[in-house]
Parts: sequence; C-alpha cells; structure tokens
Amino acid sequence: MITLRGLTKRYGDTLAVDSLDLEVRPGLVTGFLGPNGAGKTTTMRMVLGLDRPTAGTALIGGRPYRELDRPLHHVGAVLDAKAVHPGRSARSHLLALARTHRIPGRRVDEVLETVGLESVARRRAGTFSLGMSQRLGIAAALLGDPELLVLDEPVNGLDPDGVLWVRELMRSLAAEGRTVFVSSHLMSEMQQTADRLVAIGRGSLLADAPLAEVIANSAWTAVRVRAPHPEDLVSALESEGAGVERVGVGELVVTGAEMERVGELAHRAGVALHELSPRAASLEQAYRELTRDSVQYASPNPCPDPSATPAASSNRSRA
Repeated sequence: MITLRGLTKRYGDTLAVDSLDLEVRPGLVTGFLGPNGAGKTTTMRMVLGLDRPTAGTALIGGRPYRELDRPLHHVGAVLDAKAVHPGRSARSHLLALARTHRIPGRRVDEVLETVGLESVARRRAGTFSLGMSQRLGIAAALLGDPELLVLDEPVNGLDPDGVLWVRELMRSLAAEGRTVFVSSHLMSEMQQTADRLVAIGRGSLLADAPLAEVIANSAWTAVRVRAPHPEDLVSALESEGAGVERVGVGELVVTGAEMERVGELAHRAGVALHELSPRAASLEQAYRELTRDSVQYASPNPCPDPSATPAASSNRSRA
C-alpha cells in the first residue's frame, strides 16, 4: 500500500507536486493519469526514494522506502526500461540484483520465463528493442515477489500480444492481493485494465475514484446513429447547432442534441434509421474533461475534441 500525505516537490520556482494526499490500496490496479508535466513521474520517484520531497511524506506499507529491509521484497518498479548496463546480459543483470537481496538464482530463471525472455537470457541488454527492455524491467520488478508494483508506462514499445500480456499480468497480480500502481497515457488500455483511477494536473489531485465513477461523472453525452442515407439528417442537425461526426459509412455520432430530438428530425426529413442509441462516454472523454485546464504543453492547433463545441464537431462532418 502507498500512502501520500501532503506530498510536495518544488524545483526552484516550479511546483511539480502540490500537497498530494492519496492512498493506493492492495487488490486493485490503480491507474495514474495526467498530462505531460503533471508530476506523475516525480511522484513515483518520491515514492521510491529517488527524489526527496520538499514537504510531506510518501510511505510504502507505513514506512519510507529508505527504511525498507531488502526493498525488492516489498516493491518492484519500472520507471525507465532502458536503465540497464548495455554490456550485461539479461540474466547477468537480474542475477546482480538478486545477489543484493539474497534471492536464489533459480528465481532469476523463473522471472525470465514469466516475461518470455528465457531464449535471449544471455544476450546483451544493449541489443534489446524497447519492448524487450520493458519485459526485462518487469522481470526485475517481479524478482523479489513484491507486494507492490510501481510501473511507469509499462506497455511502451510492446506489440499487441505484449500489451495483452502486461494487462493480464497486472490484473492477476492485483487479484492475488498485491498493490499495482501504473502510469499510462493510453486511455483505452487504462479503461480495460484499471479498477481505480488517480488523475493529477499541474501537480494537484484532480480525481481519485473507481474507473466506472470517473466515466459516469463525465458530462459528455452523444447519440449513435446508423442510416443508409443520412445526408438530410446531417443537414437538419447542423441547422439546429448539433455536432455531427462521421465515424463510418452511414454512421454518425451526434452531440448537442437529445436522442428523442434526433429521432424527430430523422422522421421529419424522411430518413430511415437502422440504429438510434445513446453512446456512453469513454475514459478518454472523461480524462480530457478532467484535465482540460491542466494541460501545460498543448499544441497551437490541437486535434478536435469529441466533447468540444457543436461547431467544432460539425466542421468535422464536412471534411
């Protein structure tokens, strides 16, 4: 379990983390979300004793990381998958870590098999792809059979099979009663993996709630429409200021109009409908609402937001 109390980090005049109060509980996959520069990695580094807080505390099982006896048995972490001596083989790297904690060599072979690297165990880590390095980092995190996993963007560089493997691994570890704390920018992956979400922006806590609650609290609503010839309906919707996005042949996503009103307009325009249904918000839409005022490094011409104004959405329908 991770406990943060008033956790604060300043770099000169920059407030990177602002008085975070948080508990990351066992038995759950907790997703840690936020824009670039939000303070996620800095928070993780303070939890792992790599950065000293300006104020407040970060505790693992009630103790600071520096006070843990043989810390690999308590917490495993992947913050930088490439942070391995390039001249060492995968097995030598893990064996060196194991010896610092009196972990037997057979455990090294076990985790290499778990992550699928047994066939390249004697290859130098410097020759590994990013995906292979991620697997090696996860092997190191699992080495001490810890109760807590802290993972920063663990699926970067992985192919689809690797992403599925990491997802299932995290969920299986949480099901065993372990604490899994994972940072990611991949909202679709977090929606399939996380039980609970923590979101920060500009160093401050924006949300700490179950995944379903975060999505349910989103103000984004839309209507899904399928029609073989929707052109007259699109015109009618746009004339009322609704947003229309074409997402496939004969398929629309309508914002800014109630489902009943869409049906009335279709009837009036003589448009046959094959489907008219509400479309629930996704984690991506909920996340963008949460962090809209916290993005520090926005592009001057960002991609259209599916929860943006009707005018912006209707422009997409004409593209």
